[in-house]
Amino acid sequence: MTTDTYIVKQFDIVSVGKFFAVFGLVWGFIMGFFVAAGISSMGTMTGHMLGFAGGLFALGFLTVMGGILGFIAGAFVAIIYNLVLGATGGIEMTLEIRQ
Repeated sequence: MTTDTYIVKQFDIVSVGKFFAVFGLVWGFIMGFFVAAGISSMGTMTGHMLGFAGGLFALGFLTVMGGILGFIAGAFVAIIYNLVLGATGGIEMTLEIRQ
């Protein structure tokens, strides 16, 4: 096995944003599920069907907002990262190449 050294000089802002958006979608869905379960159970206790509808709305809303905010956060991180790397020269990585 051989090793090569590479230097990461810049990240594509949109690529990092999309990467974070996927994590935001997953996180938003998981959190939305718990919030929806809580809202739905509250509606059941009071006897209103509005609790179920509110739970479904919360699930969808948190999933979408997780994706949007994940993209924005990822783009922001990439911008800051690129500014810092421009000042410091990059991050050196040694990668192992298997044959």
